[in-house]
Amino acid sequence: MTSEHTNQLIHETSPYLLQHAHNPVDWYAWGPEALGKAKAENKPILLSIGYSACHWCHVMEHESFENEQIAALMNDHFVNIKVDREERPDLDHIYQAAVQMMTGAGGWPLTVFLTPDQEVFYGGTYFPPDDRYGRPGFRRLIQSIGDAYHQRQDEVIRNVEQMRDGLNKLATVEGSTRALTSNLLENAARALANHVDMVHGGFGTQPKFPNPTNIEYLLRFWHATGNTNFLNLVKLTLEKMAQGGIYDQLGGGFHRYSTDTHWLVPHFEKMLYDNAQLLPLYLSMYQITQEPFYARVARETLVYIQREMTHSEGGFYATQDADSEGEEGKFFVWKKAEADALLGSDARLFCRYYDITETGNWEHGNNIPRLTVTMNQLATMFNQEPETTETRIHNAKATAFAAREQRVKPFRDEKILTAWNGLMISGMVQAYTVLGDTEALEIVRRTIAFLQQHMLHDGHLLRTYKDGQAKLNAYLDDYAFLTAGLLDTFEATFDRVYFELAESLTATLLADFWDDDQGAFFFTGKHHEALITRTKSAFDQAIPSGNGVAAKNLLRLYHLTGREYYLQRAERVLSLYAQQMERQSFGLGAMLNTLDFYLRKPYEIVLIGDPAAAETQAFLQTIRTQYLPNKMVVQLDPQHIETHLDALPLLRDLLAGKTQAGGRATVYVCHDFTCSLPITAPADLAAHFTEEPV
Repeated sequence: MTSEHTNQLIHETSPYLLQHAHNPVDWYAWGPEALGKAKAENKPILLSIGYSACHWCHVMEHESFENEQIAALMNDHFVNIKVDREERPDLDHIYQAAVQMMTGAGGWPLTVFLTPDQEVFYGGTYFPPDDRYGRPGFRRLIQSIGDAYHQRQDEVIRNVEQMRDGLNKLATVEGSTRALTSNLLENAARALANHVDMVHGGFGTQPKFPNPTNIEYLLRFWHATGNTNFLNLVKLTLEKMAQGGIYDQLGGGFHRYSTDTHWLVPHFEKMLYDNAQLLPLYLSMYQITQEPFYARVARETLVYIQREMTHSEGGFYATQDADSEGEEGKFFVWKKAEADALLGSDARLFCRYYDITETGNWEHGNNIPRLTVTMNQLATMFNQEPETTETRIHNAKATAFAAREQRVKPFRDEKILTAWNGLMISGMVQAYTVLGDTEALEIVRRTIAFLQQHMLHDGHLLRTYKDGQAKLNAYLDDYAFLTAGLLDTFEATFDRVYFELAESLTATLLADFWDDDQGAFFFTGKHHEALITRTKSAFDQAIPSGNGVAAKNLLRLYHLTGREYYLQRAERVLSLYAQQMERQSFGLGAMLNTLDFYLRKPYEIVLIGDPAAAETQAFLQTIRTQYLPNKMVVQLDPQHIETHLDALPLLRDLLAGKTQAGGRATVYVCHDFTCSLPITAPADLAAHFTEEPV
C-alpha cells in the first residue's frame, strides 16, 4: 500500500485510527460529520470497531481495507466509520451486544451495518475478502448489504426493530428482593469451581482467558471458609499460566490469552489491563504461601511494565501488538538453531528448560518458551548442583533477552486510558506494600499527578490522552477504577490528598451516572452524547465490571466516613444484581468480590504511631504480609490525630477513648463496629489475625 490515499482519520490521535488513515477507504471517525453525512445522503453506515493490538483487525485491514476494489465498493455504498474500542467502549458495548444477539458470537474486528439513525440491521466480526472459512466474502457482502438497504427496506426495518427490542431488554435488569446472604457466595464459588480445568488450571478448555476476577473470588472464598480445595484451584491456575507460553518467560508480563487448553500458544498482544489484574493475584498468593515463585512472577511483570509500558512523566501505555514485521509472535519465538548459535555451551540447558526443540512446539519449527521442568529437575538431568543450574539459566536468559531486544519490536499503542491506569495503580500499590517496591510507589504518585493534570477538568474525568491531547468524556470504568486506585494509594501512604480526590470523583459519579429509578450506574454520564441505548451492566469483560468496582468503592468510603448514603447506594447495586449473581456467577466475579466485602465486612485496622518510628514500620510490615482481602488500613500520626479524624469521622466514633498505650505505637483492629483491645507488639497483631475466624 502506498500513501497516495489520506482520509479523515489523519486528524485523530488514536494509533489504531491512524493506522487506517492511508487506506483507500474513505474512513471517518465517529462524530457529527460522519453521522450527518449518512443522513444527508441517506446512506447506511459501515461501522468497523477494533484496536491496535488486535491480530485479526490487521488481517482484515490488509485483505480488505487496503484493497482498491473493495474500498471503492465501501465508498460507493456506505459512510464508513472506524472506531477504536479502547477510546469508545460505549459504542463497542452497544454494537457488540447487537452482533452477539444476531450471530451468537462476537469479537474484533467488529463489523456492523447501521441505518443513518445508528440502528443495527446486520453485523458480524471478521470477514475474509472472498468466501472462505465458511464465512461470506466481504466483497460480496458489502455489495449485497448496500443493495438490500435501498431495495429491501422492509427487511431492514424488521431487523432494526428486532435489534432495538433486544437491546432494550438487555438494558432492563430484574432486581431481587431476596436478602443478600452467604449462601449466594457459597453457591457461586462451587459453580465457578465446576468450570476449572483440573489438569491445566483456568476455566473451560480453549481459548482460555485468565478471568482474574473469578480467580480472586475463589481465593476470597478459601479465605472465608478455610477450604483448601479452592486455594489449590487458584495455585494450579496461577502456576500453569506462569509456566506457559501465555507468560513471557524472557521479558516478563502476560499475553492476552491462550488459544489452547494448556496455556502454550497465546495471542501475543500484551494488554495493560491483563497485567494490572494478574499482578495482584500473584502478590496475594505470595502473601499466602511465601513461595518465591509467585514473587518472581510479580517482580518480572513489574519490570516489564516499568520497562515497556510506563510514560516518563507518569501514566501507563495501553497495549503492545501481537505482530511484528507482519507476523504474529515473531518477536517472541525462537528457532533452536538461534539459541544454539547464541548461547554456546549453555544452549542445551537453556533449550531443555524452556522447551525449545528442533521441530518446535509451535508452527513452522518455532518455539514459544515455556517451563516443563523445575529448576531442581533440570539440575538432576544435567548432573549439577541446583545453584549452578540456576546461575547458568539466569545468565543464558539474560543473553537471550538482550539478543531479543535487538529484534524489531511489536508496535506499542501509547495512548493513556484513565480506567486502565486506575487498574495498574492498584497493582503497583500492592507491589509496594507486599514487596516493598518503592519505585512502584513513586510511579504511582507520578501517574496520579499526571492524570490530575491532564485528565481531570472541573471535577470531571476524560478518557484518553495521546500526543499532548486529552479528550472524550470518561465512562463508569474510568471513575470506578481510578477511585479504587486512589483509595489503595491512600491506604498505602496515608496521604489525605488521595482520599479527598477519591471522594470528589465519587461525588461526580453519583451525580452523573447513577440511575435513580432502578439503581446502579449507567456506563455513560448524563452529559454524554445520546446513543441508541444507555447501557448498564454488572458483567465483567476483559476488565472488571464498573458497577462491581464502584459498589466496592462506596463500601470502602462508607467504612472510612460512616456516611450512610454510600452504604445505601452500594446495597442497591448489590440487590439489583443479586439474581444475576445467582444465575450467572461466571461473568460476575467483580460483583461477587464486592458482595464478599459487604457480607464479611472489612477489618478496620487503625495504627496510631509516629510514621518514622521503627515500631510503627514493624506494625505496617506485619499488616502487609497478611492476606486479608477485606481490610482497610489507616495510620494516624499522634501529633496530628485531630486533622485525620476530621476527614474520617467514623474513626472518631470507633476510637472514642482509645489512644496510644504507654506512648507506644498501638493498633486497634475494628470489625463490625467493635474494636479490639490495644495491641502494642507486631507479633500479637499477627497472632490476632491467625486466631480470628476467617
